[in-house]
Amino acid sequence: MRQRRARRRAAVLGSVPAALLLLVACTDGGTSDGSSPDAVSAEPAEVGTPPEVDELLPEDRGEASDSLQTEDVVVGEGEPAEPGDVLDVHYVGVSWEDGTTFASSWEAGQSYRFELGAGEVIEGWEQGLVGLQAGGRRVLTIPPELAYGDRGTAGRIGPGETLVFVVDLLDLRDPADPADPADPADPADPADPDDPDDPDE
Repeated sequence: MRQRRARRRAAVLGSVPAALLLLVACTDGGTSDGSSPDAVSAEPAEVGTPPEVDELLPEDRGEASDSLQTEDVVVGEGEPAEPGDVLDVHYVGVSWEDGTTFASSWEAGQSYRFELGAGEVIEGWEQGLVGLQAGGRRVLTIPPELAYGDRGTAGRIGPGETLVFVVDLLDLRDPADPADPADPADPADPADPDDPDDPDE
């Protein structure tokens, strides 16, 4: 584990400087070319508050890209997330095709905690959230091959659907650090593929 990390790095959401609430270029983690005309362009927003879903998708979006697209709307602070870290996030997921919301931790009333790289979430999250910093907001446009493929899930996501997620990273910790007793438990069983509010495989 990285020794330079403090035990707890909670993002102070209300103190994000206005200068950080600027749209920046798509990150290049080997999965996004940053040049696709189909990439989502989200407006600057305050981390920790639900995004405007109707602003997530361009009206003339056409066909979705067949590769993972990532875009940082708000840049966070501190160490970037990497496999093995425990992430505490808020998120909303919508269909690329029609903009229908199929999952939202904000609507569920509780954030979601998972270990990055442990197979607890879809591959689009495993790849797309690497490098995100606490206090940051990232938009992920995920092709079906990195989401639910041809099977869909729980009647909410159709076969072969491209998904768009807005993910706010509230907190980042090393898994070896003891959990805060006041922290909430995971809002859903990661092993349950029928939970509509769990972005699990």
